[in-house]
Amino acid sequence: MTSASPAVLSAPDPLLRLAPELGAEALRRQLAEDVRSGLTRRQKSLPPKYFYDDRGSELFEAICELPEYYLTRTETALLADIAGAVVAQVAPTQLVELGSGASRKTRLLLDALVARGPGAWYVPIDVSGGALHASAARLREAYPGLGVHGIVADFEPGPPPLPPAARRLVAYLGSSIGNFVPPADARLLRGLAARLHAGDALLLGVDLVKGEDVMRAAYDDAAGVTAEFNRNVLRVINRLLDADFDPAAFDHVARWDAATASIEMHLRARRAHRVHLAALDLSVAFAAGETIHTETSRKFTRASVTALLAASAFRLARWDEAPGGGFALALATLEGRP
Repeated sequence: MTSASPAVLSAPDPLLRLAPELGAEALRRQLAEDVRSGLTRRQKSLPPKYFYDDRGSELFEAICELPEYYLTRTETALLADIAGAVVAQVAPTQLVELGSGASRKTRLLLDALVARGPGAWYVPIDVSGGALHASAARLREAYPGLGVHGIVADFEPGPPPLPPAARRLVAYLGSSIGNFVPPADARLLRGLAARLHAGDALLLGVDLVKGEDVMRAAYDDAAGVTAEFNRNVLRVINRLLDADFDPAAFDHVARWDAATASIEMHLRARRAHRVHLAALDLSVAFAAGETIHTETSRKFTRASVTALLAASAFRLARWDEAPGGGFALALATLEGRP
């Protein structure tokens, strides 16, 4: 998926700026490349970013409310405790969020940001235009003095050009960095570092290694919402690449890989069958039990986070863990800069 140009569309509200959505043709071209590459490998795979069309974003918001999905409520509680201190320490004029979604947790940071005085801006970046535009409109109502500059873009391997700011705090929450397998994680953070300046900072949410049963249940809930979220990638491909995937022909699988400290999500074929992707002139055979690897969710320790930051031009400046040590927020600054 290619990044949208950050050029701003005209809007009657001077504090609401929305960059144009990703071009449909550019999206299809990148999707086509990724799908062709992923489905012709021995271990078939699809990038998790394609979960997030508007329907996928809605499903993920529902996942965040599930009892098994501890990540959101744990991170939210921790953020409520430290948001004021983090904003005071960084003193940003602009809050940038990668993968902003509905921006619910972000309000804790925005409360602290706007309390510092007028002139603050929020820059949400997300691949789902529907979710971002709706969230931006709600935030303008909730924070009358806050400027919102939304950018619909893919931020891998780094964000698009950002609006100018005296000082930025970038939030990358939800342990989404765990979706990137090394060295892609460090490459993404290095791309981010290239957009930042002295005094800017990164607030990174990271899920920590814990009991296997707890972690696996978070990705395989009893209500089956995560299973529908996982299958949604097939619906995206059907719509954009004129494919004939039957989502009901695949089971959702979540498994723990101790060697990589990660939960892997797969779609497992219930029976042998063949799928045709008309836009690619490609036919893909599936054996019964064969899987498509759709997502990796790595889990971390303080040592592994520190090492990742060091490999990405950042240094750890503050570390806060939730009670019980299940989740952490790491505040980092650019290496060698104040």
